[in-house]
Amino acid sequence: MTIDAVLERVDREADASLEQLKEYLRIPSVSTDPAYAGDVRRCAGFVQERLRAAGLEAEIVETAGHPLVYGEWLGAPGRPTVLFYGHYDVQPVDPLNEWRHAPFDPTIEEGERGEQIVARGATDDKGQSFTHIKAVQALMEETGSLPVNVKFLIEGEEECGGEAIEAYVTGPAAERLACDLALVSDTSMYGPGQPSVLYGLKGLLYTEVRVLGADRDLHSGTFGGAVANPLNALGTMLAALRDPDDGRILIPGFYDDVRPLAAGEREAFAALPFDERRYGAEIGAAALWGEAGYTTLERVWARPTCDVNGMWGGYQGPGAKTVIANRAGAKVSMRLVPDQEPERLFPAFADYMRSLAPPGIDVEVENLNGAPPVLVDLQGPLVEAALDGIREAWGRAPVRVREGGSIPIVSTLSKVLGVPVLLVGFGLSDDRLHAPNEKMDLANFFQGIRTVIRVLDRLGGCAAGAIRSDA
Repeated sequence: MTIDAVLERVDREADASLEQLKEYLRIPSVSTDPAYAGDVRRCAGFVQERLRAAGLEAEIVETAGHPLVYGEWLGAPGRPTVLFYGHYDVQPVDPLNEWRHAPFDPTIEEGERGEQIVARGATDDKGQSFTHIKAVQALMEETGSLPVNVKFLIEGEEECGGEAIEAYVTGPAAERLACDLALVSDTSMYGPGQPSVLYGLKGLLYTEVRVLGADRDLHSGTFGGAVANPLNALGTMLAALRDPDDGRILIPGFYDDVRPLAAGEREAFAALPFDERRYGAEIGAAALWGEAGYTTLERVWARPTCDVNGMWGGYQGPGAKTVIANRAGAKVSMRLVPDQEPERLFPAFADYMRSLAPPGIDVEVENLNGAPPVLVDLQGPLVEAALDGIREAWGRAPVRVREGGSIPIVSTLSKVLGVPVLLVGFGLSDDRLHAPNEKMDLANFFQGIRTVIRVLDRLGGCAAGAIRSDA
């Protein structure tokens, strides 16, 4: 097999691959909203079809929630087995009026670095994980086989907690998923043209806080001053989550288990090229702010956070309505770092919220979902072979970085399967994931396909079980 022939096929079939990506992005697979359940299932069917078109056996796995899609090709005895993970579900599109085009009508635009495709899911994670399928398809069509065995596990609940895949991986399916290396593309490169391998992801604790006052909305003149206002109470409670001066989180015991940053890591972060002004300009922020005593990269990658993600309550229509709403609510998330456990922190958070409520206000706190933080051990011959493939594809070595986001299943894959999980993203920090006008640079989409081809070719030179020889 010549890799050049496979890469030439990728170039020849670029238009067809792009049209398939557009078809994928047109499916509104919003997993968190029950109104889209049919579209989520339809999207699972699309993934199954594309895996079969790539030459794999593929099936839809029914779960208590949204379906999983599993595919495999095991025609390389004695060679390593690579498990590809991705997710086909996407975030909601709100606020809709901020999109330049309909969010599920993928549109090609001219961006800062060339053409980009704009649509919900473009980079998170349809565009990135689709590179895996297209790479395998190019290899199969050009050579009739693969240099390694491959398995695919693509879920439909990453954006709403990942309960189905968690149950699947930790159950009897663990034997079916046995592999030598897992590969995930659901993250960003450090910068344009700079490939990156992530070794750390934050965990997540996502909650909903609801405050209730009187049994109905009240006239703010007739009853104002006589009862606690749920909206006022909620604002005060949320303001008490962070110290306004030094940015520290005030939940009792929140920092008890935080693993301090090692001196070597701080030095490595500081050595990376980083322009705070450009960073702020890219996200449209007039100033950067965070926990005192840490750099921006340290805060984002390796310090815990607490943020209000949404608030509601009271009158929000045009004009005035003098009312004291009887209820209000907020979504509050915490990004966690190594040694913090979402299950332990939730009771502390819930107790703290209740302690801040004034008389006459009832507080309900719900744990919506969570995930543990993870640090990946990037050691062994398979990892080194994969890094060589990335280096060949990009013409430069990948940097090792952390990420402020969470991928709930990564920790589970690492623990249950006992193999390295290689996090190689093809997105960029300005891809607007989770925001209106989400996009992916087309150059990165196609380079992602080429990178996976190079990685699989390099891994084909290793023996099955090579990683375990280092254990």
